[in-house]
Parts: sequence; structure tokens; C-alpha cells
Amino acid sequence: SMKLLWLTNTLTALLVLSGCHTIKEETVNTLDTQTFYVGTYTEGASQSEGIYKYELNASGRVRQIGLAVMSENPSFLALSTDKKFLVAINEIKNEDDVGTVESYMVFEDTLILLNRQTSGGAHPCFVNVNENGYVLAANYTGGNVGLLKLEKDGPLSELLDIQQHTGQGTTDRQTAPHAHSAWFNPVDGSIISIDLGTNELWFSSIEPNGQKLIPATPEKLAMNPGDGPRHLTFHPNGKWIYVANELSSSVTRLDRNKDGSYSMGPTVSSLPKGYSAANTCADIHISADGLFVYASNRGHNSIAVMKVNEDDGTLKLLGNKGCGGEGPRNFSLSPDENFILVANQHTNNIVTLKRDPSTGMLKYLSQVEAPTPVCILFN
Repeated sequence: SMKLLWLTNTLTALLVLSGCHTIKEETVNTLDTQTFYVGTYTEGASQSEGIYKYELNASGRVRQIGLAVMSENPSFLALSTDKKFLVAINEIKNEDDVGTVESYMVFEDTLILLNRQTSGGAHPCFVNVNENGYVLAANYTGGNVGLLKLEKDGPLSELLDIQQHTGQGTTDRQTAPHAHSAWFNPVDGSIISIDLGTNELWFSSIEPNGQKLIPATPEKLAMNPGDGPRHLTFHPNGKWIYVANELSSSVTRLDRNKDGSYSMGPTVSSLPKGYSAANTCADIHISADGLFVYASNRGHNSIAVMKVNEDDGTLKLLGNKGCGGEGPRNFSLSPDENFILVANQHTNNIVTLKRDPSTGMLKYLSQVEAPTPVCILFN
């Protein structure tokens, strides 16, 4: 075919131009694509039917491959370390006042349901999996975190344990616990759960025989009043954590102490000076080189670009890039970090922003339709 002929000619030309050693790299850069899954809301007026699969090509264009599986409110997704299994939460509240967690086998462009278990609380909104297959589900309305485990061939165990949060914060969104995310710390494998309602981070670990969550000492770290912490990202050097605060539209640095506990460092706004309209900060990610932190703003509808001071971890807001839609709930750096993909929940689109790896800055590239997208997960 013409395409094959073109490819052969291109490869021949590359060979002639460069000698053998760079040929593989060149073909990867010109022809490679990355696929990702999109978690959605399916309720209300949403056109979504579940979890979708998309493809990002090397030039930053995105296209939908199709519906990977039907599912109810699969708002957040995670992959097992070997990428054979995908775990989703169903952000629902059933007659037992709980949501559910689902395990799928990844098979070509579809997902095959293995089983579904209780998440331990109402409206789970976040899920995480570690290299041993332990699963954490953060239940927003339940105000707790459920612990489960992927069994040998991918199904989920029954609920092993629940970490129930207690307390409240100072704002009208903080009258009760609202667990919003739960993370495995890459430094020591311990667990950090973020509670927007109690305005705290909760620290724990999985007991040696693997059935329970045991509280750390100290168990909690209070954030600035009214912050409403939501998500975090770990600096690759293991010394700093950056927490995105939903209610105060800001990012707080945490510093790791010698004993493994954390203390609070400075906080930087995710909004430009002078912006005073309604906004909530949602998601946060750091570049692999540890130089840039990105956070999404819903209301201002932008991605905040922050530079990390390599000496002390201090953040400086370099600017905000419009996200090409409304309600950027979740976003992801592409595996090569040349692009940031933004899930705009309220405008039913996924936007590609081109990223300059040296300056960290972003520019708008393209967009594609997506039904009520709320989570982007590269596989």
C-alpha cells in the first residue's frame, strides 16, 4: 500500500541520513500513539454510558476509540502496576448507603468486568492501587476510606477495612468528613488520605498481615483553615508533597521530617492576582523532572503553571492557561510529557495543551468531544 511504501521510504531515508542507531527513536516519535481511558458521570443529562477509550497521537490530536465498557458513574479510575487490570469506583449511594468498586480485565479496546464490591461508604470519588494490588477507595459522603485488594487473577477481595474520619472544618462545605483522595507514598509505601471536610490529611499504613489500616503517629495534619484539601502530588526527590486545596484555590507544600511525619510549608494561590470570582481548585500533577507543578481551576477554567525552586521546594505561579472548556476536574500529563490533556466536565470536551518541557508553559492545541469527562488515565 501507499502507506507502507511511504513508511519504507521514510525508514530508508532515515537510515541513509543517520546510520542505524537512531532509527528506532525516529519511528517511535513519528508514528507512536498513546491510549487512555476516560472516567465519566453517567447520571442526569449526561450522554455518557461508562468508561471510554481514547488515543493521543504524536502531534497531540486525540480521537475516541469507543466505549470500553458500560458502567454507572465510573468517575475515577486506576490501573494495576502490570496494567492488566483497571479499577473504577461507582460514585453512587445505593440502598445500603454505599458506593461500589469494580475490577476489569484490560482486553484490547474493551474492559471485561471481573467483579464489583462495596467501597465502604457513599459516593466514592477516588481510587488508587499499589504494586501489591491493595486498593484504596475514598468515599466522599461516607467520609471514609475503604481498603480492598486485587486477588490473583484480578477480582477484588471483599472490603478488608475502613478508615472512618471524624471532625469538621470551618466552612459550609466542611460540616462533616468528606474523604476526597487516598495515596500510597512512594517514599515508604504508607498511606495519606485527604479529607476536604475535616480539613486534614490522615496518615496510616497497612498492617504486616495485610488486613487492616493502622493509624500513624501523628495520625493527622491540619491544613490552613478553610483550605478544603483535595488532591496531592509527590515531588520525585521524596522531600516535598504539594497539596491542591479545593476551597481556597491554592497549593500547599508539605515537608517530610526525619521521622517520616510531615509539616506544613508555604501556600501559593492557583489564581492570578486580582481574580475574585468563584473558583475551586481540583487536580494537581508534577512533571517527572520535579521542576513544574500544574493545578486545575474550575471557575477561572485554567491550568495554573508553577515553577519549583529546586533548593527549597518553593512554588512560584508563572501563569494560568485557559483550559478550553469549563470545569477542568481532572487532567493528565501525557507519558512523554509533551502534552497536558484536560477533562472539562461541564463542556463535554477533552482539550490538548502543548507543553514546553523547558519553560513549563502551555499552549492550546486541539479538542475532542467527550461525554461528562471527569478522569483521564493513560495506560
